[in-house]
Amino acid sequence: MPSKTIPASDNVPDASSLRLDLWLWSARLFKTRSLAAEAASKNRVTVNDQPAKPARLVRLGDRISLRRPGEPLPQVVDVLGLARFRGPASTVAGLYAETPESQSARAEQAERLRAAPEPAASMAGGRPTKRDRRAITNGTERWQRWSASADDPDAG
Repeated sequence: MPSKTIPASDNVPDASSLRLDLWLWSARLFKTRSLAAEAASKNRVTVNDQPAKPARLVRLGDRISLRRPGEPLPQVVDVLGLARFRGPASTVAGLYAETPESQSARAEQAERLRAAPEPAASMAGGRPTKRDRRAITNGTERWQRWSASADDPDAG
């Protein structure tokens, strides 16, 4: 009996492709595979400027853009190798190369954040103390809250 052959398509993995979530995890771009799958499901990962789901197949030469939570700019990398297992950082460093544009944009953003003023420096009084909180609830001293109400003659 002749064996069935599976037609070549984008959905059949072979030695030259790997699932996106598995590649992101094995390349150490995400700490766990489930975090990589979650990022792809939330459209935070694109492959060749196309939104990608976790099962999308990644091939050599693909360009992947990923946005991690808390980072304002995406990281753009080119796929240089495939690995099915997560190895040491020195080994997986050869799986991808960040584009020069991405590196410079992320470096500029980091420098802007370093040069920006500290947000807490603009706070004059800071957090209220226990004494200040009592004054707030009693409505006395320097912590007079303002609210617009019908009884207020200044509300207009």
